[in-house]
Amino acid sequence: MTFRRKNKLATKLGLLFLISILFLEGILFVVLYFGFLNERTKAETDALLARGNSHRDVLEKHFDSDTREHVALMESEAETEVVITDQENNILVHSNELTSAVQQTIKSSNTIPFEGAIIEGNWMREPIVATGSPIMKNNQVIGYVYMILNTQGIRDVRDHLTSQFLIVSGLALFLTVITIIYLSRFITEPLIHMKEATQKMSLGEHDVFLKEDRNDELGELARAIQSLSDDLLRLKNERSDFLASIAHELRTPLTYLSGYADITKRENLSPKERNTYLSIIKEESENLTALVKDLFDIAKMDQKGFVIEREKIDLCTLIRQVREKVTPAFENKGIYLLISCQKDIHITLDPGRISQVLLNLLDNALHYTKEGNTVLIDTSVNNSTVEVSVIDEGEGIPEKDLPYIFDRLYRVDKSRSRKYGGSGLGLAIAREIIENHGGSISALSHEGKGTTIKIVLPGDD
Repeated sequence: MTFRRKNKLATKLGLLFLISILFLEGILFVVLYFGFLNERTKAETDALLARGNSHRDVLEKHFDSDTREHVALMESEAETEVVITDQENNILVHSNELTSAVQQTIKSSNTIPFEGAIIEGNWMREPIVATGSPIMKNNQVIGYVYMILNTQGIRDVRDHLTSQFLIVSGLALFLTVITIIYLSRFITEPLIHMKEATQKMSLGEHDVFLKEDRNDELGELARAIQSLSDDLLRLKNERSDFLASIAHELRTPLTYLSGYADITKRENLSPKERNTYLSIIKEESENLTALVKDLFDIAKMDQKGFVIEREKIDLCTLIRQVREKVTPAFENKGIYLLISCQKDIHITLDPGRISQVLLNLLDNALHYTKEGNTVLIDTSVNNSTVEVSVIDEGEGIPEKDLPYIFDRLYRVDKSRSRKYGGSGLGLAIAREIIENHGGSISALSHEGKGTTIKIVLPGDD
């Protein structure tokens, strides 16, 4: 089955190649066969007529027996023949033995013009071609000079061209077979491998390998399929890691909820202990709700259902509103939250989504900043962009982790401790929101000194 599939395209290409070659050969054969041979015949008959006219010019001056014999003697050693007749077409002299074809041609010749004419030119059917030239004296015809050429030489040329054409045709057939084999190996075989690779990919097997060392379109296609396979394999692994991480993230709060719910059922608990456990259950349920909300946002982003509803706002006013929401938490931990914002920074964006980003960044800063330190929200206009930076004096992020903090479920704390909370989705969502606004988000950090998260948004023209 595979062999038939493999050769189907090669056979079609080979047949197309064969038809093209035969078509071109047919055109060349027609051109050579009819063009060249007709030109050869015309050249021979023109030369024959010119030779007859030359003899006619001599005989017009001396139409005596000696001159006629001399002309016949001249042609006796040539490939052509000459026949001289009187005005009644009675043969006076000839250079070679007269054949019936020559005699019949002379007898059937009609009136010949002074400049001479071809009286028999069908070289394909007749054994000879012949020309006639009238001999004039005092404007009266006194005789004719007939030049005869055997057509066997022309037919030999035709037969030679025909044999050459057959040889070339056989060579073309041989080359076509070689071409089919070559196309099968060089073109269709890589295509079959690519087809098999895509079939494996469609079945979920992404560990495919294709040769990419060709510098043509097939090589580019192989590299594209290989790249797609690698991307799908990476996405498959990321999906598996993502699901494993989500399962871990969900398991932790659910374990807390189940465990502390069982504890609160105990009859010997004091009201204070029961309230403590209920507080833990409430906190974990809030964490679970936040995680589900983040997952819902991620799902909408993947399905292109993440809507950005833009409106023109005063950015400084938005930042102050965000500050008011988080001020109690910062004051409770003894961290100073400052704002540096120019007046009248008007920009078109989605206030709800930008608030979500700022709240996420401030929540991270709150968790990683110690009591007595400062978190600053600095806003400035730089040419045609607006920059918002959240600067903390926290623990900082290790340099090896810095490039990955915006990846989904990436956490610097590899032990996934619940100390700082979070699902590892907040910064990934923040990046999606900022990029959907046509902006960018980046991080700069030094361990033990703090972290700066910079947001760059396009300003209004």
